[in-house]
Amino acid sequence: MPQGTLRLGRREFAAHEPVIMAIVNRTPDSFYDQGATFRDEPALARVEQAVAEGAAIVDIGGVKAGPGDEVSAAEEARRTVGFVAEVRRRFPNVVISVDTWRHDVGEAVCEAGADLLNDAWGGVDPKLAEVAARYGVGLVCTHAGGAEPRTRPHRVTYDDVMADILQVTLGLAERAVGLGVPRESVLIDPGHDFGKNTRHSLEATRRLGEMVDTGWPVLVSLSNKDFVGETLDRPVKERLVGTLATTAVSAWLGARVYRVHEVAETRQVLDMVATIAGHRAPAVARRGLA
Repeated sequence: MPQGTLRLGRREFAAHEPVIMAIVNRTPDSFYDQGATFRDEPALARVEQAVAEGAAIVDIGGVKAGPGDEVSAAEEARRTVGFVAEVRRRFPNVVISVDTWRHDVGEAVCEAGADLLNDAWGGVDPKLAEVAARYGVGLVCTHAGGAEPRTRPHRVTYDDVMADILQVTLGLAERAVGLGVPRESVLIDPGHDFGKNTRHSLEATRRLGEMVDTGWPVLVSLSNKDFVGETLDRPVKERLVGTLATTAVSAWLGARVYRVHEVAETRQVLDMVATIAGHRAPAVARRGLA
């Protein structure tokens, strides 16, 4: 099925236009930046920098994905709702995504101006899609292998990991559209590392074209994840090269949205792949012409 226009908030993105989603963690214990953007001013500075470097979407999260201290829905909302409102005020054209699995948090951030709900835990709260439909915002439908939020996989197995990914994400996407979420605002995500071991995530990357062929826009969240670290035996702060290699492969296979920590580096990779593929002209073409 051919790819179509992706519509999120006030923005429209053409079929061959790669889109960067910058991660903005409103948590004190995030795995990558250890709470660097927990306070408002550093977080707003992060948004400003990310937009300047080429991010069209900012993804705001109030709960660390991995195990850690309990974070209630009220505390998650406290960390995100006011910040969403301020980002909406300062950056009217940026697409605001909120990484949450809870419908009550989803409702609060939509009231504050969010354009997209990033459900990284695979529809564990089915009411979240209902919230997206009611507010007319976008929804990310992710494969998490049935895992409970904030748990790590343990000896998880699949007969065919991509078949499972397709069954789950397409089911979530069609349900969302059936509820009233705009079809052109629904994305599917293979859920690298979520409910998967490293070999599962590598296979999901290798077979990403099968997701792209469904016609749904594909979001990938690859940035500095454990499957990159284990593949190269590198700690969190030394995974950029592996992340960018995986980004290039994903771009060549047709992914549309890239959730990342390093925006400027990702922008260069995506521009290079798009130009090789013939979807973008070189920024400068002087060689052999002077």
